[in-house]
Amino acid sequence: MHARFAPVRDCFHDLFTAGRETGASLTIWYDGQPVVDLVGGSRTGAGPEGEPWRPDTLANVYSVGKPVAALCLLMLVDRERVALDSPVGRYWPEFRTPATVRQVLSHTAGLPTFPVPRPATAIADWALLAGDLAAADPEWSPGAVAGEHAWTYGHLVGEVVRRVDGRSVGRFLAEEIAGPWRLDLGFGLAEADQRRCAEMRYGDPGWPSRKLGEPGALRARAMGNPAGGLDVAVLNSPLWRGAEMPAVNLHATATGLARLYAGLLAGGVLDDVRLFSPELVTEVTRVQYDGPDLVLGNPVQWTLGMQREPDGSWGMGGLGGSSAWADPERGYTFAYTTAQLAEHDRVDELVEALHSCL
Repeated sequence: MHARFAPVRDCFHDLFTAGRETGASLTIWYDGQPVVDLVGGSRTGAGPEGEPWRPDTLANVYSVGKPVAALCLLMLVDRERVALDSPVGRYWPEFRTPATVRQVLSHTAGLPTFPVPRPATAIADWALLAGDLAAADPEWSPGAVAGEHAWTYGHLVGEVVRRVDGRSVGRFLAEEIAGPWRLDLGFGLAEADQRRCAEMRYGDPGWPSRKLGEPGALRARAMGNPAGGLDVAVLNSPLWRGAEMPAVNLHATATGLARLYAGLLAGGVLDDVRLFSPELVTEVTRVQYDGPDLVLGNPVQWTLGMQREPDGSWGMGGLGGSSAWADPERGYTFAYTTAQLAEHDRVDELVEALHSCL
């Protein structure tokens, strides 16, 4: 690690010393090079007896995966096989909602909830959940307002990929993006990769109910169906790890995520391998919606799959504390993956330490 970034290392270690972190990794690229690559704690539990977290430990990063799923569809846009302003029904004829591809990508399509209550086992049934969305009535007129498509985003994006390309979004990601850019991340893990996964655990037992909020409210409906997405017994199961639930079940290393954003920050090229045109990267990171988000309950700037912050950075945080983004102004990419499901104050402190170094 570069000596210049020692305050970041110290902040990372302090999280463990204070008991606020039990297993995590942090990777930062600056000026096109990796400058911080840290792991700490345990992969398999909160105590000292667990297996140590390793550089190749995969964590479930929740919504950090949404931009990754979006990039699969956006690669087809870049190849002129999908048009952003075409109706989704052009590619998915059974899809009833009159939303465009752009509206789906920017969380304004009006479909933040799966309309039919489903048990946790439905996580593994892509056709069932995609069919539910195809027949759904939107919660609002597409384009009128945004609401994070918390659980549905991956199926909306991924089914368009599947209809156009023939491959699932997980296979497309592996073959077209993760493979060429050497990114250790994926949807729908094989058994060997599942053995590398961190066991998710609660920072405190009340975390799931706080995240869902009021029963029956839009947020609770958006994040509670199919069941099990906030239940560590489900999150740590072969069912969850092996399924493709792309809105929320990307499994990734911090290194893989930081490399992905480094490629985007460089205009779509990494290690001399170009995957995206500079024009597409510009469009992907441009604000598409700026206003209230009905699911998150606060104002948001949505790009095509990412959140853009007032300082110009773009990326995505995930439920539970994982996060990954690029900061073009300061010239870095940042990725933090954690098994300790809690708030984002850990990342806030790491970023404060990072900015003090810059």
